[in-house]
Amino acid sequence: MILIGTEVFGVALSGGWALAGLFDLGPIVGYVLMGLFSLVALYALVALWRHCVTIEPLTERA
Repeated sequence: MILIGTEVFGVALSGGWALAGLFDLGPIVGYVLMGLFSLVALYALVALWRHCVTIEPLTERA
């Protein structure tokens, strides 16, 4: 879970930086893109967390 989360956020940040550099959008737009992509990554990580916890709960239920 931690490895996947780190990779998802890394892709979000590098994707925003790469698109801003590719289209010469400037640093402010690059930061905005990184922020937007990070929000999408956070949503994906929460969805993955919920799915993983339903399959294998973190606590024992009696």
